[in-house]
Amino acid sequence: MQVTAVILAGGRGIRMGGIDKGLVDYQGKTMVAHVLDRIQPQVAQVIINANRNLETYHQFGVPVVTDANTQFDGPLSGFQAGLKHAQTDWLLTVPCDSPLLPLDLSQRMSRAINHSNALIAIARSSSGDHPVFCLLHRSLSNDLDAFLQEGQRRVSAWQARHTQVFVDFEDELAFTNINHAL
Repeated sequence: MQVTAVILAGGRGIRMGGIDKGLVDYQGKTMVAHVLDRIQPQVAQVIINANRNLETYHQFGVPVVTDANTQFDGPLSGFQAGLKHAQTDWLLTVPCDSPLLPLDLSQRMSRAINHSNALIAIARSSSGDHPVFCLLHRSLSNDLDAFLQEGQRRVSAWQARHTQVFVDFEDELAFTNINHAL
């Protein structure tokens, strides 16, 4: 299964005072650099979804795509941008503020898809579901477009419209979101 990953760095960073979370330093590197280092070996292609500081994001050497509008509509807009630019049938979505994401995320999500009839695989840990860590099929693109045009923004509400499989991970730290200034 060929997979493209999209790193979701297009948000406003409101919980961090409006700063660009992907460019925040974490242990000597930007958070997006940590995510890129962990996800790139797992997939065929990586795309960064960003809506500001585009020149800085281009320096990471992977395609950078923006949301379809300038409203900062949340993760689903990043999903949409990733689906429009992915060269593969499957898109893995990961947030830029989770620098400890699993090193086997793509493999485990792909395996779950292969053993089910689902169009979406969603990560789950003991703290609950992690809907922005998902693997989805490009055939969902038109439905996502319609959902966003209706003014909807909740990731889990859109995912619930489709067949899904949950993938359990034991490492709770892997899904830690850094949502405060370091």
